[in-house]
Order: sequence, then structure tokens, then C-alpha cells
Amino acid sequence: MGKLQEFDITFTNNKVVYGPGESISGNVKIRTGHSLQYKAIKVYCQGSCGISNKMNEAVWALEEQYFNSTLSVADKGTLVAGEHSFPFQFLLPVAAPTSFEGPFGKITYRVRVAIDTPRFSKDYKAQRAFYLLNLLNLNEVPDIEHPSYAVTTKKFSYLLVKTGTLMLKARSDLRGYIPGQVIKLATEIHNKSGKDTGYVLASLIQKVTYKTKRPVVDLRTIAEVEGAGVKAGKHAEWREQIIVPPLPQSALAGCSLIHIDYFIQVSLKSPDTVVTLPIYIGNIAVNLSPSRPMPPTPDHRIAPSAAGVTPSAPPVEELEEGMCAGGVGSEELPTKSHSQQDPSGQPVTMSPSAFSQAPGVALPPGLRPGASAPLFCVSTGATIPFFTEGNVTPIPTSCSLILPPEYSSCDYPHEPPPTYEESCSSTNSTFNSTP
Repeated sequence: MGKLQEFDITFTNNKVVYGPGESISGNVKIRTGHSLQYKAIKVYCQGSCGISNKMNEAVWALEEQYFNSTLSVADKGTLVAGEHSFPFQFLLPVAAPTSFEGPFGKITYRVRVAIDTPRFSKDYKAQRAFYLLNLLNLNEVPDIEHPSYAVTTKKFSYLLVKTGTLMLKARSDLRGYIPGQVIKLATEIHNKSGKDTGYVLASLIQKVTYKTKRPVVDLRTIAEVEGAGVKAGKHAEWREQIIVPPLPQSALAGCSLIHIDYFIQVSLKSPDTVVTLPIYIGNIAVNLSPSRPMPPTPDHRIAPSAAGVTPSAPPVEELEEGMCAGGVGSEELPTKSHSQQDPSGQPVTMSPSAFSQAPGVALPPGLRPGASAPLFCVSTGATIPFFTEGNVTPIPTSCSLILPPEYSSCDYPHEPPPTYEESCSSTNSTFNSTP
């Protein structure tokens, strides 16, 4: 570092996570062994997003900037040998999006300092990253407290001359969750054929769209639950739960280059049948207060909600004949495997050391103030950086809840799941809101 023995940026109280509209302050610390002439010492506070068509590319194909503020803390002079400290403070804009890191793009924030020296002398630069959390309040999403619901029928041929009909229905208890909450999933399968089905699979899927000239869609399976197949002529019910691990929030409001969607996908193998339940992942939990009661969860039959999202309905006679829960041939499907289990087969519990409580964030029922809750997560994949307030630094923490391998990362994947808005309101969507 030449004449500089120390050149660093520190934030007040070692705080690394900030909210929109907050001020970020700190000091530039410089220690020199000899005198150092300078023309100016400037501090910059910057926020931007960059995306690329190639994974982990160093050069961005597209960029957008959210702010770039400059503060001159010293003008033309000499730093004598010894220690020096220059305070700085910036006001963060209210519309900046949440920090995010993915394989094809990032939303990053940093404070940078530069010592501009006279001609022919070496300039000095240093920088430090910070993270911004723009809270997604799930209570501001319309109909978020209602179930996400879907149903489909499948006609198929087997043994060359025989045909059969299969009906698959699935429902989640809500449409929005925060990390640490449990997604309660109910599925019904009516196998009106003489052939056993393959296994049933429920997956929590993350879809990240990077909006380059040739958009890149990154699909990842975050968690999986596998149930047994359904015997010929049987009506079966399958109920499971998926813990929401630390994940980046849906949407990323304020960013036009990166969009995040989440889905619960329930599928059958043999015959291939799929339904998709769009959900939101946020930071403030759905408030199920007495004035806003939780929609009732049926004990047996999964009835479509008046505000639910449903695809085109099968014929009435099939609904009446096929979905008579508890009738002849009804059975409860066992769960075969769960990605949120450790090798011993025991369910994985949330690690208190991996989480911290976010000030002002509503905790889900059962998570008391003494319990832990995730502040937020800025990246995709199996290694999640967790961030906390106070006198600590960010620590990359391996999250044992995210066990399945990457689902896919590709350009234009075949029939990616629709967005939440497309599922709810698009006239061309395969899902139509019930009247």
C-alpha cells in the first residue's frame, strides 16, 4: 500500500444492513508512515444493478443506477505521518430495491473512498459493501390471506387399448409466507383408471428472471417432498408441510432488471400431471388477526375458495363423481422423502445461530421475540449470507434446509411457471379467478 499503513472504511456501530430513507454514516481511517500529499479525499456512496447473459460474468450486459452521491472530506493538503479519521454521512433514497446476488446479476451497494494524489503519484482507493432491505409487507398484497388453489384433469391411454382419467387438486393455506414459516399443503388425487400412478412430488421453486435483450430465466428447486403413488381406482389425500428457508423476497420493487417469483409445484409421475400454486415470499408476515381470520382449512375435501385461483374446471359430472372425499377407495398417502430432513431422517429445525430478529418485522405465530427469525437473505443457492444488526459482520452461513440440487439454469426454459400476476389476472392464463 506504499505510504499507507492503514486505509479502511468503518460504519457507525458496525451496521451493515440499512433501510430505504435511512442515513448511513461512518469514518474513513488512514494511517501513514510518511507524509502524503493529496489533491482531494472523496467518499462515494453508490447503488446499482448489473445483469449478464453468462453465469458469473465479470462484465455486465445491462446496468441501472439507483444513486451515486459524492462527498469531499478533504481538499488539497498533506497527511502527516500518523492516524487520521474523516467522518461521512449519506442519506439513502426511499425507492432503492433490496440487495440481491444471483449467478446472472446483482443489486449491490457500497461506500468507496479515493485519495487523489498529485501527478505521477499513486492514487489510493478503498471500498466497503453494505446491504439494503426494502421490506415486502405481505399484508399489502391483495387476497394474500386466501389459499392458492389449482385443479387439473388428465386423460391418458395405457395398455394400448385402455384409457383412464386422473384428477389432481392442490391448495396451500396462504398465498404469502416469510422465512421460517410453514407452508401447509393439501393435495387430492382421484385415479379413475386401472393403472397405479407414479409418486407425487411437491416442490418449492424459485424463478429469477434477468431481463437482458435475450432474457435469462434461472429456475431452482428449493425444497421437495415426495409422496407415494395412488392405486388404481383409488381416491387419495396427501397433506404435507414445507418450511420456508431463508430466501430473497419476491419481486424486488424498484429494480427493472431482475424479478423473483416463487411457486409450489405439485406433480405426478406416470401419467405426467402438474399444477402450480403461485406464492409470495416477504419480510412481514400475513396478519391473521381476529378482524382478518384465517380461511378455514377443511378436514377432508379441498373446496375451491371464492377468492382462490383455479384453472378451467373439469366437467361437473367428474367433479361430483370423482372428488367425493372419504368415499369408497379413499386413502391417506404416506410421505416417502423430504428434502428438509437430515441424514438420520429427523426434520431439520431452524438454527438459532443462523438468524436474527429484524426490528419492526412482524413474527409469525409461535415465534416469540425471544425466538429467532431471519432478517433477510440476498442470494440464491445453497450458501446463504445472513446479516444482523449491531456489532457484528456478515457471515456466510451454509443453510441445511436447502438440499435439492439446482433445478435448472438456462435461456428460455420450456414452459416456465407463470408470474403471480399472470396467474391471477391474465386473460390468456390457464388459471381463471372464480366468480
